[in-house]
Amino acid sequence: MIKHKSFTVDEYIQYLTNKGFHFREDALGFITFGQQYTKSTDELVNSAIEITLKVQKEFDGSFFVSLLESFQENNIKTREEAVRFAYIKNLM
Repeated sequence: MIKHKSFTVDEYIQYLTNKGFHFREDALGFITFGQQYTKSTDELVNSAIEITLKVQKEFDGSFFVSLLESFQENNIKTREEAVRFAYIKNLM
């Protein structure tokens, strides 16, 4: 896993694209919507993208937004907390 803290969401998407993963237009819309709807930081959005891809094996917008909502409801603030949360919830 890489450290996302220094990446903006756009930079992280570009990083993943350079690694061979391509986001469809609707996926990019879900990412933007999810970040705005939950008022999440870039670090949490990037963590949610990473967890979504690892769990779903592709980008699933509904899962992604639900994950961001869960982070918000559980006061998750950092990538480390997000990954720990995903393990506790048996997502990973």
